[in-house]
Amino acid sequence: MQDFLFYLKLGWEHIISLDALDHQLFVLALIAIYSYKDLKKILILVTAFTIGHSITLALSILDVVRVPSDWVEFLIPLTIVLTALGNIIMKNKKQTLDKTNYYLALIFGLIHGMGFANTARVMIAKSQSIAIPLLGFNIGLELGQIVIVFAILILLFIALTIFKINKKDWVLFISSGVFALALKMTLERIPF
Repeated sequence: MQDFLFYLKLGWEHIISLDALDHQLFVLALIAIYSYKDLKKILILVTAFTIGHSITLALSILDVVRVPSDWVEFLIPLTIVLTALGNIIMKNKKQTLDKTNYYLALIFGLIHGMGFANTARVMIAKSQSIAIPLLGFNIGLELGQIVIVFAILILLFIALTIFKINKKDWVLFISSGVFALALKMTLERIPF
């Protein structure tokens, strides 16, 4: 049980810590087009991300997949750029974007999962089963993402109801800000 709790805390910190800006920006870009009325869709999206994340993490720990860390560090903010750009370009095609986001969450979760792979590979001994650490880490990650989602939805509720901000303006403002930050991160991490 101690191992499970250790990895649960590690998963939680992986998304909640100040060093996790890339994951937080991705979640923000991913759910920017939704509102608090779409909670079920949002939870499915973040779970799809966690599933992709855990698949790659497991494959990396088992040494089935290895990608150079400089490429992973470049690809992670690039996924954020693409997600935010999709929100901006397809702002008038919400249904198409809505369907696309499920695939993006899963596929981009695969890329984000590689970001923790090297650390996880060292932490989980070859003789140790990966099931408990992986389960604990992913539950912690999912709980952290849910907390971030609720924080974003509270801000959205305040923006839309108290400040009467137009939903399309919200999406454009949030997506543009995330795009700019993620583009800066991407350009700083070009691996060639």
